[in-house]
Amino acid sequence: MNLPNKITIIRVLMIPVYLVFMLVPQIPYGRYIAAGVFIAAALTDALDGYLARKNNLITNFGKFMDPLADKLLVSAALICLVEYGLIPTWIVIIIIAREFIISGFRLVASDNGVVVAASWWGKVKTNVQVVMSVMLIINLDNPVINILEQVAIYLALALTIISLIDYMVKNRKVLAEH
Repeated sequence: MNLPNKITIIRVLMIPVYLVFMLVPQIPYGRYIAAGVFIAAALTDALDGYLARKNNLITNFGKFMDPLADKLLVSAALICLVEYGLIPTWIVIIIIAREFIISGFRLVASDNGVVVAASWWGKVKTNVQVVMSVMLIINLDNPVINILEQVAIYLALALTIISLIDYMVKNRKVLAEH
């Protein structure tokens, strides 16, 4: 197993660590530690992708596991935030549903020999989701920060929908074949 794939596996293994610090209220400063673990895990996404491209270490395992690891990390964070009442459930459902739709879409495309690359919209969406998640995990409960959190939530929602539409429009030929 190459280094980028090992880093992806480390990201997956960081998810239960994040969950413990996020969901066990008896741990002192647990939410801050959870935020640090989440940020570190999110940064491994950039690192493994960079190393895979730079060193020509792109593998089928990496193509499958890297986006799955990202989806698991963000989904875990969002579900924890629902538990604390920091983000509406319906928004999390839309965000996670989009990930399922795109994953299914990529599977259909792959069966047709088409690789659906990540779009600019998808990358921006992911970055906004990560920033939003960190803000909500830390949850400073300051009036200005609270407004910024709400802006981030609805921006993440809008980008989720825009990136879904963008994928579908750009790749509608793949859908038309089925």
